[in-house]
Amino acid sequence: MKLTPFKMSKLKKRHVDIFVSLFIASILILGYHFDQPKSNRTFTSKTNKSVTSHDYQFGFNLDSVYIEKNVIKKNDLFGNILSENGLTANLIMLIEHEAKNIFNIRNIRVGAKYHVIKKNECDDKPLAIVYEPDKFKYVVYDFRDSVNVQLVEKKVEVCEQSAYGKIETSLWAALEDQGVNPNVIDLMEDALSSSVDFYHTRKGDEFKLIFENQYVDGELIGMGKLIAACYINNDGANYSMLYKSKDYEGYFDAEGRPAKKAFLKAPVKFSRISSNYNLRRFHPIKGKTIPHLGTDYAAPYGTEIRSVSDGVVTAAAYTGGNGKFVKIKHDNIYETQYLHMSRFEKGIRPGSRVKQGQTIGYVGSTGLATGPHVCFRFWKNGRQVNHLNEKLPSAQPMNMTELPVFFEYRDKMLLKLNQINVPAQDMALGKTGNDGIIKP
Repeated sequence: MKLTPFKMSKLKKRHVDIFVSLFIASILILGYHFDQPKSNRTFTSKTNKSVTSHDYQFGFNLDSVYIEKNVIKKNDLFGNILSENGLTANLIMLIEHEAKNIFNIRNIRVGAKYHVIKKNECDDKPLAIVYEPDKFKYVVYDFRDSVNVQLVEKKVEVCEQSAYGKIETSLWAALEDQGVNPNVIDLMEDALSSSVDFYHTRKGDEFKLIFENQYVDGELIGMGKLIAACYINNDGANYSMLYKSKDYEGYFDAEGRPAKKAFLKAPVKFSRISSNYNLRRFHPIKGKTIPHLGTDYAAPYGTEIRSVSDGVVTAAAYTGGNGKFVKIKHDNIYETQYLHMSRFEKGIRPGSRVKQGQTIGYVGSTGLATGPHVCFRFWKNGRQVNHLNEKLPSAQPMNMTELPVFFEYRDKMLLKLNQINVPAQDMALGKTGNDGIIKP
């Protein structure tokens, strides 16, 4: 049938309309997709996995390997583990040689994890074996091309956290009630040693803490630093902040005074005095009255003994009465001595320089001792004195030129401490204001 010019024109118009409609529809569809949030747009492969979403463990792509998890058992030898996984004796010797300066394969620990990495579950020979000596690192023994041994430090995430607590029975229990690692007590003692006596905490005492928790692979593995603390007792609010600058590093109170004193109160943490300085003491072994010119601190065998101040070791020796002992000269006025040690710390010898709080030995009962303790002796101007009765010098104060910078930092820390929530019933007791701010 022959089309007239009119019909041909009408047909062309219909084709154009269809084309325009299709074009507009395409634009609308594309516009819809590109208008979606990027987080909702994924590009998938035939296996319906994101093209860029490969998971890795120990540096291996989990899409292409199989990892068999294991634990070191009693009497396990790493050489036997390698042999059981198809490695030859020559290869095991090569592995031990390559690893000697990285990690000794003989030092494996019962309970530690290790992982056998294969191409697939049915493969007899591994591509690598990974050993985790602790939560902070792992060792990769890679056999793919040649033997390659690598120690890898895991990424430690540090999170700042805070806590408020009130003592009902003990500081330890108060921290546990708040889910805080009680080991923070050691850090609190360092931070507040000049203002708080942690040997005599009382019911009703309160504390606010800002501290770090450390995480590896999302698991809480320990504490980091104590950043700021406030301890409230009958004396009021005692503050301490960790501060670091070019010239200063350590804990300082709200006025910029060093938290630590020139001398620690005791050479052993959280011990008890079992015998005081006494010029008329009856000696339990010799059976007669002999002056006791030291202070005995009872503690379990192996407890760390620390130097009470900076100084130089003048003696690390043994005598029949004193047992193993260390003597330290701190300056032209003061000396200290630590008796009845079970052993010295490595590197402690005459001439060694030590810092305050540094471990110098371990509690024992060598010499004339009825049980494990450290007899702590204190010299002033060459004469033995009772250190508990001495007014000891303070640590060097912060320079006046440093104070403006410190005060700016202090105010930020005080704001953070005062933002820590206090339960309403504790705010009503008078130690804190109705606004929740701790009153110095």
